[in-house]
Amino acid sequence: MSTQTTAVPLAGRIAVVTGASSGIGAASAEKLAALGAHVVLLARRADRLQELAARIEQNGGKALAISVDVTDRAAVQAAADRVAAELGGADLLFNNAGVMLPAPVEELATDQWQLQIDLNITGLMNVIGAFTPQLVKAAADRGVADLINTSSIGAQNIYPNFAVYTATKAYVTHLSRHLRAELGAKNVRVAAIEPGIVGTELQTHVTDEGALAWLAGTRETMEWLTPQDVAETIGFLAALPPRANLQQVTIMPTGQAS
Repeated sequence: MSTQTTAVPLAGRIAVVTGASSGIGAASAEKLAALGAHVVLLARRADRLQELAARIEQNGGKALAISVDVTDRAAVQAAADRVAAELGGADLLFNNAGVMLPAPVEELATDQWQLQIDLNITGLMNVIGAFTPQLVKAAADRGVADLINTSSIGAQNIYPNFAVYTATKAYVTHLSRHLRAELGAKNVRVAAIEPGIVGTELQTHVTDEGALAWLAGTRETMEWLTPQDVAETIGFLAALPPRANLQQVTIMPTGQAS
């Protein structure tokens, strides 16, 4: 393991980032690489991943791009096996892939319900299942590993038409608390990050007119967070001393009340 310095506090660490092809995932991968981690980029869009990996390496970082759909358990396990074989295993996992598709429940948009459950819950669990053994081993070897899950302020608050999405994020937050109780004694720090409104591709997937109108209204009354704002927070969490674990972090636009 490389000696840590103030400039590169994550030197020697192997950081896996899901949903890395855009938004919070891409920004966080760049931040973790800048802090010294060798980042592993997981997402479906291979071209985006290759572009990101090239940009990270041009800036002096190290990156490995693996195209994978996190809802495919076998593919996720194959990616984890590759990380173990080529890099010795992950000691930092940013479980970030997700989708937001609001709609009134009475519309019975069952395909959208299932997609959100498949990606936000099942995909999350596939990644946790594949990489937790690596995190536990790394923590035993070096004294610390990190599992950071992307939740949402929607896990705590009520937003009409967002019921299924926010329910999946409540799952993420509650799961993270329980995993912290299980893994903390093994030096695996578990954290859930709950952002408010962040300007990402999530909004471009929204088709519900009511939700689109609400989002447009918030644009007029506040400045949204950027993916880089969240990435800075992820970097901070990972660079804390091994004895310190922020179990849950809410990051909001200054102008967002709830």
